[in-house]
Amino acid sequence: MRILFAFTASVLLATSASAGLYSENFEVDPSAGWVVNNGPSDFAANFFFDYSTVGIPAAPSGPGTRGMKLQANLVNGIFSGMSASPIGLNLTGDYIVTFDWWANFNGPFPGGGSGSTNLSTFGIGTSGTIPQWPGGVQDSVWFGATGDGGSAADWRAYSTAAPTSYPDGSPVYPFTTRNNTNAYFASLGNMPAPAAQLALFPQQTGLTAVGTAGMTWHQVTITKAGNIVTWHVGSLLMATIDLNTVTLGGGNIFFGHSDINAGSSTDPFDVDLLFTLIDNINVIPEPASLLLLALGGLVGIRRR
Repeated sequence: MRILFAFTASVLLATSASAGLYSENFEVDPSAGWVVNNGPSDFAANFFFDYSTVGIPAAPSGPGTRGMKLQANLVNGIFSGMSASPIGLNLTGDYIVTFDWWANFNGPFPGGGSGSTNLSTFGIGTSGTIPQWPGGVQDSVWFGATGDGGSAADWRAYSTAAPTSYPDGSPVYPFTTRNNTNAYFASLGNMPAPAAQLALFPQQTGLTAVGTAGMTWHQVTITKAGNIVTWHVGSLLMATIDLNTVTLGGGNIFFGHSDINAGSSTDPFDVDLLFTLIDNINVIPEPASLLLLALGGLVGIRRR
């Protein structure tokens, strides 16, 4: 009986884990399944972008070199942003969102070229109908980071309780200041442009600043477990938010891009180099809920 229970538990857990709630690797054009919500300026969204065309290597979590390329305020010179969500997604219960993220920006490095300080954004709990960006109406819990380290707040968290972001010293952060110069982020940054990108765009010289997100792949995890949401970049905890303190607009997820400055880049290659790139999105049940499901199945088996 013990062997049966152990075997059944492993089968139930494996079956539950394989039943993902949502996934997208962008290798087949998914454009019809996404909606874009835009702020007050121009934007661009390409859901079938071959990022090898700008010298970016394949993301670590899946096949191919297609992904979602997001941009904002390339022309109009207005503080703005945009977000994109899967159409009709409504997550409930506990779950984990994982994806590969690359923040590209125009060089030279480390400082970046004209208008290089933009924000990559991503979050959960949105209705999927309202643009999520720093100057907009928030209906979610979300997170963002600059690629180049050009802000005093390079790593950020937002919600309805903090629509302009949680400030330095907030207990949601495991660090005191959000600038890339904080030693907490020292394991990040100091990256060159990929050799293939440098060959295409000779301005992409130098190394990114220590503590920054740009010019490399990161595996990002957003976990909802009970009333707690956590954000990790790789193994590094970036924020923890209690959902009892916020109001969520729905059960969708989003990915976005924002220009946090009033002007637009004058770099002639900004359309090629200044963007957020997302690949290999997966949403799975949070492990604790999988365990409860498995235990429930075992009880049912024993009663038979």
